[in-house]
Amino acid sequence: QELLVESGGGSVQPGGSLRLSCAASGISFSLYTLGWYRQGPGKQRELVASITSDNSIDYVDSVKGRFTISRDNAKKTAYLQMTSLKPEDTAVYYCNAKYLPNPRYDYWGQGTQVTVSS
Repeated sequence: QELLVESGGGSVQPGGSLRLSCAASGISFSLYTLGWYRQGPGKQRELVASITSDNSIDYVDSVKGRFTISRDNAKKTAYLQMTSLKPEDTAVYYCNAKYLPNPRYDYWGQGTQVTVSS
């Protein structure tokens, strides 16, 4: 069974850091494009960062220079290192794994809460 499990969320003060992890099982992890999405209070879900199977990386402008996405195919785990956190980064963060050649293979984690507040 395909499963993505996020961890690492929590509450931090502005300027703080967190590292989110997304552990996958039941999929050929190295073939998937991985994405971190977030949904803040009253906002639509947005793509924050993505990394393809050949390690092409993209970020939404609001997190460039502050967030770093990475993957460890041997551990079947994706990461999102978040630094210089701002209150507007407060959201539920979701991990997504997508097999681009066939859109039916599209999986989501349950989400992890990140709260940035003083």
